[in-house]
Amino acid sequence: MLVIISDLHLGDGTTAESIPASAFYLFAKRLRQDAHFASMRYGKYRPIEELDVILMGDIIDPLHSIKWFFPLAGQEKYISNAGQDFARITEPGDPDYVRPWSDPSHPLFAPKLLEVTRAIFEKNRESMEIMRKLASGEFIDFDSANAGGERDTVTHRKIPLKVRFHYMVGNHDWYYHLKGEAFDRIRQEIIDTMGLSNRPTPFPYDLRKYKPDLPWQIDEAPELEKIFREYRVFCRHGDVYDSFNFDAEFGRDHATMGDVFTMEVCNRYPEELKRRPGLDTSVVNNLRHITNVRPALATPLWISGQIHRLATDNILGDVSETYLRRIWDDLGDNFLELDFVKSKDKAFQIDIVDKMQIAVKISKFVSLEIIDNLIYRLQNRRVFGGDQSLIEHALQEPAFLDDSARYIVYGHTHHHETVPLDYDDRGGNQIYFNSGTWHTYFDLARKDPREKKFVPYRALTYITFYKQHEHDERNFETWSGAYA
Repeated sequence: MLVIISDLHLGDGTTAESIPASAFYLFAKRLRQDAHFASMRYGKYRPIEELDVILMGDIIDPLHSIKWFFPLAGQEKYISNAGQDFARITEPGDPDYVRPWSDPSHPLFAPKLLEVTRAIFEKNRESMEIMRKLASGEFIDFDSANAGGERDTVTHRKIPLKVRFHYMVGNHDWYYHLKGEAFDRIRQEIIDTMGLSNRPTPFPYDLRKYKPDLPWQIDEAPELEKIFREYRVFCRHGDVYDSFNFDAEFGRDHATMGDVFTMEVCNRYPEELKRRPGLDTSVVNNLRHITNVRPALATPLWISGQIHRLATDNILGDVSETYLRRIWDDLGDNFLELDFVKSKDKAFQIDIVDKMQIAVKISKFVSLEIIDNLIYRLQNRRVFGGDQSLIEHALQEPAFLDDSARYIVYGHTHHHETVPLDYDDRGGNQIYFNSGTWHTYFDLARKDPREKKFVPYRALTYITFYKQHEHDERNFETWSGAYA
């Protein structure tokens, strides 16, 4: 039995909240139930001996942490603002400046990553405990089977089933793919905390290039490759098809524009507001949800809508809408002036930097109504990757084309999908799945996006595949829930 989940985005609580431990309890309960269903075949009881769970990227999310803005814990410098003390935010050129796009060999990079990772585990301690118990066999057990293929109700002997968790990385946790002893030590802590089956070497990302001539090396992961063969499945996170969150020239061991935008605009905006006098804390708490907005290009739209709603509800007090928008614009300017961002701006080409200029800077020159309409049109044209369906790429996946996989599974978009790709008499169905997300997010209402209404809810999706001797004739199941 094989289960695939992705995009949990467990954070340290300094930006938007992670999905609560109740989701993990629900998952453990359903895993137990599914494992017992899988142990019945044509009326005969045969407890399954293997249950693998692939964590297919963006599981823990060190990118959504404001801790990157400050020196290592205990080395902060404080400034006073309106009678309150705040840790000073480091800026380019400071000796203690480090960000997710800094050189990984920088002496502060691995220590900061470790600090953020530990904070994530502390914030999600109960959820991590559930995973460890699943991995140790404490949550799932079976009655033994007698010679007639029935449950042994005499001896009451229980057979524990240990869940094997396999971690693959995506675009928010790619740091755990970096090579080096310092990162091996971080990975070992992750393995111990989550109960993973991985080794402390770089967690795998790509087990097969979608184009053979691409410059990066594929990962070696014998355990995952064995699982892929047994279930005729192929998995990848899916960010490789998203130029905002993956750089095809450099591969996965490099930061992207998405990293910088998330950190310096989305994460930083509420932190900057917190430091401005006269703002009610409820305003800052409301705008902390910025990191949950989908799609990413709708972020300025969401900010504009939230500011207008707060003003309409008389929550802003003496602070004006214009003032809050000016802070956003200033962050946009600073973002576009960063050396990393400038390095991605290619002359005589409409590139990702030019699109970001439209999204975060044009509000200084035209009315908010015009920018809202422009962003809406760009969103419909899918100028940015990351939120649309990846079906077209599944159709070009080498494992689909050479028939080595019947099931192609991506994540990344946060939108669960089950889509038939092909059928042939020899091999049967070929199907594309998207594993969705376990996350709280705010989705743009489709009735009239210009009204800038966003609907919040929590989603939880997983996909299960069965071997031939499991669960009668069933080959797969998908389960997706949403609650608010």
